[in-house]
Amino acid sequence: MKALSFLTVAAATLWLGASAPVLAEQAYPAKPVTIIAAFPPGGTVDLLSRVLAVKLGEAWKQSVIVENRAGASGIIGSQYVARQPADGYTLMVVPITHVTNSGLFAKVPFDPIEDFTPISMLASSPLMIVSSNNFAAKNITELVALAKAKPGSLNCGSGGNGTSQHLACELFKRTASVDIKHVPYKGNAMAMTDVMGGQIELLFDQMATAVPHVKAGRVRALAVTSAKRSPAMPDVPTVSESGLPGFETNAWFGIVGPRDMPKDVVDSINASLRKVLARTEVQKQLGDQGLELTPSSPEEFRSTLKSEMTKWASVIREAGVKVE
Repeated sequence: MKALSFLTVAAATLWLGASAPVLAEQAYPAKPVTIIAAFPPGGTVDLLSRVLAVKLGEAWKQSVIVENRAGASGIIGSQYVARQPADGYTLMVVPITHVTNSGLFAKVPFDPIEDFTPISMLASSPLMIVSSNNFAAKNITELVALAKAKPGSLNCGSGGNGTSQHLACELFKRTASVDIKHVPYKGNAMAMTDVMGGQIELLFDQMATAVPHVKAGRVRALAVTSAKRSPAMPDVPTVSESGLPGFETNAWFGIVGPRDMPKDVVDSINASLRKVLARTEVQKQLGDQGLELTPSSPEEFRSTLKSEMTKWASVIREAGVKVE
């Protein structure tokens, strides 16, 4: 009997030892997580990815690594993520270009919605319409009147064809029924330099880069593109309240993984993100960059992706915007 008891205990011990790795594998995350930033270091996607990597790593007590795979307006990094295992260990922070690329490029090697698992919206930020200080129009009403009086005479710069700044300008032109010439630059900084110098009149810019120039008096703020005024610049009116009711566009950012991720893993990541984004220091750090933190459910984020894709496909088609 004693021998039998010993064998039973030994067998149970061996079973528990063999099962321990299996149980550990089921606890997410059980190994390092990689966040792909499909854009170069220094931009908002990279910033968000690195803030999340630090804070999620602390919460999970696990390494979270940011890997930059930039190129082709985010397509290279997105294609890489779409081909990874759907186990939650490869994630990606995506901006608006995630859904606009399919309308801008002749061929995109993935479906921006069906080939990914939406996890959560992260943040949004309005764009700010800025002008040179010597520009005749001092607000949106005057801008529209001037553009209608002199069709094609005004220039709106952007960081390049198909950027969120370019598309915002095209949406503005369509909404206001005005003819303004788009001038693409190789980067937003070059466009801002020409606005400051008076070579072009207008620029739709990210809040994070526009606000310092406005506060320093180098350019004039005409309006922000959100539905409500930005806490970062509360004295600057919205386009909607300046004579174009209903006009709204924001730069937004969310997080996705490969398609068919397990629901329990998605829900776990989503819950962790909500806790991280609710932290005071995170809100301040990202708020200082003009970002409003807007976590959502996976279902809400999927709905946003679909509606944004439809909205911008129409703008791109009507404006004839193409990227080689």
